Amino acid sequence: MTSSTSPSVSRGFWEETWKRFLRNKTAVVALIFVGFLGLVAIFSPAIAGTKPIVCKYKGKLYFPALGYFRESWENPIFVKDKFFKKYARNLPRKDPESWAIWPLSFNDPYRVVAENEWPDRPANPLGNESGPSKQNWFGTDETGIDVFAKMVHGTRIALLVGFVSMGIATTIGLIIGAISGYFGGWVDMILSRMTEVVLCVPTLVLILAIFSLIREPSIWHTMAIIGATAWTGISRLTRAEFLRIKQSDYVAAARVSGISTPRIIFRYILPNALAPVLVPITFGIAAAILTESSLSFLGFGAPPPNPSWGTLLSSAQTNHQLWWLVVYPGLAVFLTVLSYNLIGEALQQATDPRLRERGK
Repeated sequence: MTSSTSPSVSRGFWEETWKRFLRNKTAVVALIFVGFLGLVAIFSPAIAGTKPIVCKYKGKLYFPALGYFRESWENPIFVKDKFFKKYARNLPRKDPESWAIWPLSFNDPYRVVAENEWPDRPANPLGNESGPSKQNWFGTDETGIDVFAKMVHGTRIALLVGFVSMGIATTIGLIIGAISGYFGGWVDMILSRMTEVVLCVPTLVLILAIFSLIREPSIWHTMAIIGATAWTGISRLTRAEFLRIKQSDYVAAARVSGISTPRIIFRYILPNALAPVLVPITFGIAAAILTESSLSFLGFGAPPPNPSWGTLLSSAQTNHQLWWLVVYPGLAVFLTVLSYNLIGEALQQATDPRLRERGK
């Protein structure tokens, strides 16, 4: 009697990489923290705000809290009926049959909450008496705006800067690196020299110089400039992978089969060259968040009234007794940048064969 054993199925590269990544418990915690920040950014209007998440007004349902994402998403009927952004006071006055579901914390990231705006609720404190309390969990700034609300809504800007700027950088880096590595010769020489020139440009100085020429700079200008200067590392890694992979047998077979050059580049080579690129993308997101926070600290970040962690840190310079303006946003920047760096290191260890063998 013979026993038949089924052949073991080998795991693919990405499955093996994910398994090795999960072994790094610190990186897993960092990934969970980044996911938590993403949820905070998405649901920020439901966490802190003075606009109802959903309300019934004059027989119709509205979602005023979407106005925190984009002002035009706030229904014009509330402007027409002269709510002046104060829903808790005006909803029962203008429609006694109205109802609303409110955010977890009744505080606004853009303005001070007035006295009795919410029933029996005092106004937000000002000055040195604006420390953390049951009403204002992280305290308020000198003008009386709630710090917790500004930090929650500032999460959107922090993550948006990281992902949008590195999305731009990744697109540019992959295209330039792929063309340079695949064609080689004079094409490679020109693109490599161009990469070296961009590599010498200091991002922070370039942003400050361009902002001095723009009449009304916005956070989108910051994202574009960071993305236009952060692609060099991605390009170099992509070029190196293309120089290696294009010598493979399956690429030669694709050429012999008459497959077009763009298809060979983007269908056959690029998917196999992405693993090393993930690491600089992760580190780049952390660097972009740090750059935006630095710009906001210097007064060149997201223009008012947009909330930003760096702007909160900057406001602490005028009054050193307001320690909560330093501790909470500083801790948020530190933990976010640290998390992305930990994820990047774990990805590097999981994708690099030499580091993987050393970690066994």
